[in-house]
Amino acid sequence: MPLTALDTPAAVAAALDREWLVACLCAEWCGTCRDYRPGFAALQAQFPQAAFLWIDIETHADWADDFDIEDFPTLLIQQGPATRFFGPMLPYHSHLTRSLQQLMTAEAARPDGISAPDLRDFLRGIAAG
Repeated sequence: MPLTALDTPAAVAAALDREWLVACLCAEWCGTCRDYRPGFAALQAQFPQAAFLWIDIETHADWADDFDIEDFPTLLIQQGPATRFFGPMLPYHSHLTRSLQQLMTAEAARPDGISAPDLRDFLRGIAAG
């Protein structure tokens, strides 16, 4: 499966039906981001219960500017309405794989109080056209 196309409202609406959202917040000018993207997209096949999204923080500055994203890649992982992770991650796909495996199998309570963007709200705006 490819990354969810943010320019296609129907694809965004389908992503909202998934329990898990995994977003990489990057910038097109960032070489590390460009190198990270193919492997990030490939993880979609390993985690079919999640929608994987690539969000260019400059293209979507109206949403992303409030979060002062300074390090790339920055990952945002949500389960339902709960943010499970938000922050920079070293650009190794094995780190994200391990994090997702742990989060998706964890019986522990979801962390509270993580200050993070509301990805689902952002996607609802796109899906509505």
